[in-house]
Amino acid sequence: MKILKFDLNKMAVAIVCITAFCSCSKKLTFSENEMQLIGLDSTAGIMPIYTVDDPADTVILNAVSSDLSVKDMKSDYYKILKKRLLATVQDSANPGVGIAAPQVGVSKRLVAVQRFDKPGEPFELYSNIKLVSLSQDKAWGWEGCLSVPGKRDTVLRSKSVVISYIDDKDLKEKKDTVEGYTAVIFQHEVDHLDGILYTERKKL
Repeated sequence: MKILKFDLNKMAVAIVCITAFCSCSKKLTFSENEMQLIGLDSTAGIMPIYTVDDPADTVILNAVSSDLSVKDMKSDYYKILKKRLLATVQDSANPGVGIAAPQVGVSKRLVAVQRFDKPGEPFELYSNIKLVSLSQDKAWGWEGCLSVPGKRDTVLRSKSVVISYIDDKDLKEKKDTVEGYTAVIFQHEVDHLDGILYTERKKL
């Protein structure tokens, strides 16, 4: 029989971390300002886009977004935010192929991406998204941004990526491998969540 030895200090730290994680997942983490921006009107549509033309907007665009908690993803604020993000990126007067929550003033890891690699080219939303890996094979391509109006430039991006995200239906982590133009969109939108604009990416 093997005798087990326990490090009480390490156990205490682990318990504190687990407790903190559980506690955080049960809290609504949207700020008061974010909740006001989202609203609770389920019929609300297009949201104003934050742009680099406004210094106050730029502060939000350069901030690192935080994860959504489980309570966030079960809330009406989250459901309405998803609808309004889609309405905003599909605005016929100012359409895009992707949008991140910070672009409407909400510093959460939520993006909408048009999946050009799927039949019908649907828009899909991804919560707590991260780039797990990026291919070494890269290419330069033209990019624009709803938050940088009137400009376009070339950016070097990986040709394929592996993403991870939380499926808000079953709250489980999922992964997907994405290639081509859609992979570029994912990289652009995840950059937004990390406070990076494509205009800055050229300098990295």
